[in-house]
Amino acid sequence: MDSLLLPEASGLDGDPEVTMTVNPKRKMSLESCETCGSEEAKYKCPRCMKYSCSLPCVKKHKVDSACNGVRDKTAFVPLSTFSDIDLLSDYRFLEDAARVSDCSSRDTTVPRNTTNRFLNFLKNRARKHDIDLKILPIGFSKRRANSTFFHKKEQKFYWHLKLIFPECQAEYTEKRVPDDRTLSDILKNYIDPTESDPTIRQRLKEYVGSLCDVKVFMEAEKKMPGPKRYYELDTSKNLRENLQKKTIIEFPTLYVKMKGFSEEMVLVDQENKPAPSVL
Repeated sequence: MDSLLLPEASGLDGDPEVTMTVNPKRKMSLESCETCGSEEAKYKCPRCMKYSCSLPCVKKHKVDSACNGVRDKTAFVPLSTFSDIDLLSDYRFLEDAARVSDCSSRDTTVPRNTTNRFLNFLKNRARKHDIDLKILPIGFSKRRANSTFFHKKEQKFYWHLKLIFPECQAEYTEKRVPDDRTLSDILKNYIDPTESDPTIRQRLKEYVGSLCDVKVFMEAEKKMPGPKRYYELDTSKNLRENLQKKTIIEFPTLYVKMKGFSEEMVLVDQENKPAPSVL
């Protein structure tokens, strides 16, 4: 332990001796970085409570664990540990929910009802576009999540779209995707080497740079005995052209596969083909 010594008292000069103890600098954290493991932790993720030492480690932890870094405001808190801070957090959460509800009620582009009349209108418009749109009963998670609507003035659908990248075990959701947008243009936001989001690009690195080497499939919703069957979509065409003559339950779910991994997909037009003969 460091100490600071002043002149000692003596019978000759009468100067007093004072010994002052200086405490060493206290560490900011007793934890080490859980990403690199070599540095003292300075940050704690509000979402998963993992420790990090720097901004690069924070970003790497988000990519590796698919963590968005946002605190889960609805996480369960036992009554035994419930405090005034938790009560304040719940109060603020309710305020945020009320504010979002008020903002959505003012947005004229979002349909504000899910009545039978609105849903029938949606299905009729899809039928005019040669799309068989099926609506699930109230209570299904897919029904609650669906944000698809038809813009009367522009005369086109804005689809709720789910994208699945099986090779990276990643799923993403896009809202308000116009039906005149091509699939290749939609995929640029995910796997284009320059135009995609850096965080998404890091997670989908197997796909990055392979925009011309991917295939997009959509599951055939009319179930039949045997394995799942898929439609292969044309990435050069827009959503409206790709969805024609197909059945959609609530919203399209697209599977993006690398060409080398697409052989396992059983296509609809293959179901009636005879099996290869064995010599």
